Amino acid sequence: MRAHTTTRRSQPRRRGLSLLETMMALTIVGVGVLAFVDAQTAFTRSNAWSSQSATAMLLANEVREFTRKLSRHDPVTGLEIRNGVLIGWGMENGEVDATDIDDVDDLDGVTFGNGGTFEGPIDAEGNVIPSININGDIQTDTNDDVVPLQGWRQRVVVEKVDPYNFLTVRADSYQQAATAVLPFIPVNSFPLRVTVIVEYQSLTDVNPQEVTRLTFIVPR
Repeated sequence: MRAHTTTRRSQPRRRGLSLLETMMALTIVGVGVLAFVDAQTAFTRSNAWSSQSATAMLLANEVREFTRKLSRHDPVTGLEIRNGVLIGWGMENGEVDATDIDDVDDLDGVTFGNGGTFEGPIDAEGNVIPSININGDIQTDTNDDVVPLQGWRQRVVVEKVDPYNFLTVRADSYQQAATAVLPFIPVNSFPLRVTVIVEYQSLTDVNPQEVTRLTFIVPR
């Protein structure tokens, strides 16, 4: 009787990952994670800048709306040259609050908010725009005073411009002499160019940073 012999095939050994392969895999995963984090950071910055830009444009338009109810020059004293001196440009005595401003030239050189001439920023009615807390309520300090919108300010420049070319700036005291071609234009009859510069200063900024500016003409 023959004896049966059984031959066992050797099973292939499973090879584990080498140290080099493991390091390469970790490197690939690490690069992917870093790319994701970088993209997320860029998205966050872009989103924050978009939000800031929208806020800045809103604040610039609030000042423009504020000027709509104002005359170009003081309705009482007007703007005139008296004994060679310009009278009436800028803020008059007794105008100590934003709501006291009653003409456009009062705004020249004025800053609302963040260390400026008046508290601010302001809305179209001249009222301070408050900060809103995380609960959606108007933020107040320990004295129950409204806390202004933090970090923002509206800086205003008012310039007198030539009625035939709004790019040509005239001196505040300029008046056009009559010629054979052009009529006499008194000192108080020129259009005004108003520029609102909206700036923001975060806790990490040394100085306020310009976010946007808005320029418009107040016709004569």
